[in-house]
Amino acid sequence: MSEPDQTKEPLRKPSWIRVKAPTSREWAETRQLMRRLDLHTVCEEAACPNVGECWSKRHATVMILGDTCTRACAFCNVKTGRPGAVDPLEPEHVAMAVGEMKLAHVVVTSVDRDDLDDGGAAQFVRVIERVRALSPDTTIEVLTPDFLRKEGAAQAVAKARPDVYNHNLETVPRLYAAIRPGARYFNSLRLLDDVKRQEPTLFTKSGIMVGLGEQRGEVLQVMEDLRSAGVDFLTIGQYLQPTPKHVPVDRFVTPDEFEEYRALAKGKGFLLVSASPLTRSSYHADRDFHLLKEARDRMRAG
Repeated sequence: MSEPDQTKEPLRKPSWIRVKAPTSREWAETRQLMRRLDLHTVCEEAACPNVGECWSKRHATVMILGDTCTRACAFCNVKTGRPGAVDPLEPEHVAMAVGEMKLAHVVVTSVDRDDLDDGGAAQFVRVIERVRALSPDTTIEVLTPDFLRKEGAAQAVAKARPDVYNHNLETVPRLYAAIRPGARYFNSLRLLDDVKRQEPTLFTKSGIMVGLGEQRGEVLQVMEDLRSAGVDFLTIGQYLQPTPKHVPVDRFVTPDEFEEYRALAKGKGFLLVSASPLTRSSYHADRDFHLLKEARDRMRAG
């Protein structure tokens, strides 16, 4: 099976993948708040297609540990380079943003920080603690890096007990060398398994992109691997090429195929599955958290 073709001509986006440019007052206010508190969002840095919709509803995914990643994944629009020092005020600023936006649920992610001894785990813990202190009713979802070769880092974040622990596999194992060269598939899978074993009551979550050249059988195997690791929630979305320098889209997966993936994943035992062209890790995260709780309650009652 071949790897993604970097020379491939860009495909024309189908009608189901197009979104409107952000223009609302709420979008502008959210952007101003993030600038005032010197915060970054993955919504902007990763050029998320849903930023207009989410920010109009005052939902934003905060990206901690700066805006510069130590890796260069072929799909990601976040800039790569040598990151600056970790901002000691960042946890307080994140908590302030959560309070000002009156968020019922917040998603906190980060760049990869291979330069730090703990990969940035301590900053995740500090953010969780400050949000809990200032907004005790807000539920917290973390989307962490893989903490490759950072012994005990994921465990430290899990011990702080966010409500949801998310770590994305991103793609199928065969494509890691081309798409996610700095990561290791089984390290990411082990992280999710370790978190669930350590904190069984935490919801765990992971996601992949499709349209990168993966085969259907490979996607189904990823589902099996994630269920073996006890993952509760799976997201599947269409890969979109952020710039010409990134790996091109191999194909646009149809809405019917996404629905088939959703049904197959539900049949494998995930509590919740979000699979659609515009699905992203934190898309509708607040609504999905409530659906997760309802699904677990039904399972326990049954």
